[in-house]
Amino acid sequence: MSAANSNIRDYPGFRLLTLVFFLWLYLPIAVVIYYSFNDNRLVSVWTGFSTKWYASALENAALMSALRVSLTVAVIATIFATAIALVSALVLTRAQGLKFRRVSETVVNLPLLLPEIVLAVAVLILFSQIGLQNGMVRLVLAHTAFCTPFAFMPIRARLQGMPMDFEEAARDLYAAPLTVFRRVTLPMIMPGLFAGAMTAFVISMDDFITSNMLNSGGATTLPVYIFSLIRQGTTPELNAVSTLLIAASLVLATIVIVLNARAMRREG
Repeated sequence: MSAANSNIRDYPGFRLLTLVFFLWLYLPIAVVIYYSFNDNRLVSVWTGFSTKWYASALENAALMSALRVSLTVAVIATIFATAIALVSALVLTRAQGLKFRRVSETVVNLPLLLPEIVLAVAVLILFSQIGLQNGMVRLVLAHTAFCTPFAFMPIRARLQGMPMDFEEAARDLYAAPLTVFRRVTLPMIMPGLFAGAMTAFVISMDDFITSNMLNSGGATTLPVYIFSLIRQGTTPELNAVSTLLIAASLVLATIVIVLNARAMRREG
């Protein structure tokens, strides 16, 4: 078989390896979803189908409070992080003759290079030094810091892959810089902007280390609350919460995929 006509699916053992990989990746998630419908309080003992644990989770006041905190922090941090990432990406991809471009990119992406525990300890010490005690404000600032590079990467990739022709044509027609950005650049990078925002949102919702370090009364996030439930013992209610989070993540991922597909069709 020539290299030009070879198909990776015909490689010996490749199908089996692929099956094992997907089982390893998704079987634990399937188990969590399956036992979230278990009528028995014991997670590993199936006694019948029931949705009562979903109702129990939605009626749990402490759980709903933690969810509200996580959503509030994630939404605000996503807005700030996406705005910072957008400005940074525009400067680093569109500014002519910019000095220290690589150094600037490294500074923006630095939270990705540092262990999260280091960043968490750093912001904890900083907030203690400046006397910032408000739990929500501390969480928003910390989440914005480590979510910015996650929003930055898709936006920068979209800008780098976007030709300059349309922007140059708009400027040749005497459009103001703000008009060029609003009418040409922003609509074209919207899939990347949305992908970056959704990535930042998911990372913020998922964060445990920093949120646990900055945890204070009235500012307990959902991952921190879930961890406290695990320490008391796993219950189907925890499986129900996890299943709801999985469903929400799938919805966000689907939206991103659909928007990117539509953008690619328009460009094609």
